[in-house]
Amino acid sequence: MLEHLTKETFKEKVFNFEQNKDWKYEGSKPCLIDFYADWCGPCKMVAPLLEELQKEYGDSLHIYKVDTEDQRELAAMFGIQSIPSLLFVPVDGQPQMAMGALPKATFEQAISEVLKVEKPVN
Repeated sequence: MLEHLTKETFKEKVFNFEQNKDWKYEGSKPCLIDFYADWCGPCKMVAPLLEELQKEYGDSLHIYKVDTEDQRELAAMFGIQSIPSLLFVPVDGQPQMAMGALPKATFEQAISEVLKVEKPVN
């Protein structure tokens, strides 16, 4: 199961926007954040892919979910207007947003290029 973030857990694990004006990632591993809603069809298509990616990448990557209906402040802060929106957060550097139900290969490419995480070889 992927971890669902609230405003409080987001501030602890990703970015404390109440303390910092400039982006400062709080985590020790890169993460991917899925901004979604339960009623969204494309979000339902992405969900099993993200579960699969979390299993494949294991401890080298965190994948979080933010329910835009429940966490409106977080959604507004990132200017989320269409869902799914996916925020790729490297340990160093600025996060990058992607929108829409991406195919798995696109996720893997972004995880490699933006997050600098390679899939572990089993």
